[in-house]
Amino acid sequence: MKIICVGLNYTDHIAELPRLIKEAPKEPVLFTKPDTAILLKRQPFFIPEFTNEIHHEIELIVRINRTGKHIAKQFAHKYYDQISLGIDFTARDLQYDLKQKGHPWEKAKAFDGSAVIGTWQDKNKYPDLNNLNFHLTKNQDVVQKANTNQMIHQVDELISYISKYFTLKIGDIIFTGTPKGVAKVATNDQLVGYLEDEALFSIKVK
Repeated sequence: MKIICVGLNYTDHIAELPRLIKEAPKEPVLFTKPDTAILLKRQPFFIPEFTNEIHHEIELIVRINRTGKHIAKQFAHKYYDQISLGIDFTARDLQYDLKQKGHPWEKAKAFDGSAVIGTWQDKNKYPDLNNLNFHLTKNQDVVQKANTNQMIHQVDELISYISKYFTLKIGDIIFTGTPKGVAKVATNDQLVGYLEDEALFSIKVK
């Protein structure tokens, strides 16, 4: 399986990172994480030694349930039946440095344990996937809050676009982008992700 991530998919998030991006890209920004990036269940997140600035990025995630290539947008809904929330942990200081040098971001995004996967939910549980509320709390304070209707590119559009470049296979996971509010985490922080007020993950930072 592979993890395909979408960057810069919320306008307000783009505005809070002027050092990284000046304007919204015309097409989805894609990068990948290996399966070793998945944080094991019931394990804490350990801040890596190579960074001094790890940021939390909560995202709606979807899991692919059939193989597809060049998927038309109108058929994309058939290629996933489960959704959840995740965190794309990002070494922001390293990302800025790599960006300045014109290098890929993977070292800042794809390191071991950088992908939190919440409890999977049947997508049919929700009447409209393009109108879902989700939020992240840090030590019980809400730090990120959004609705999927704020996405620049919605889920089915993303699946169609991604499948032009990568064959999607059963078990692949798509991270759909983070809203505004990304910020540094510190040792002993407790991060909890809520989809429509239901907690889908809880992570301790070490």
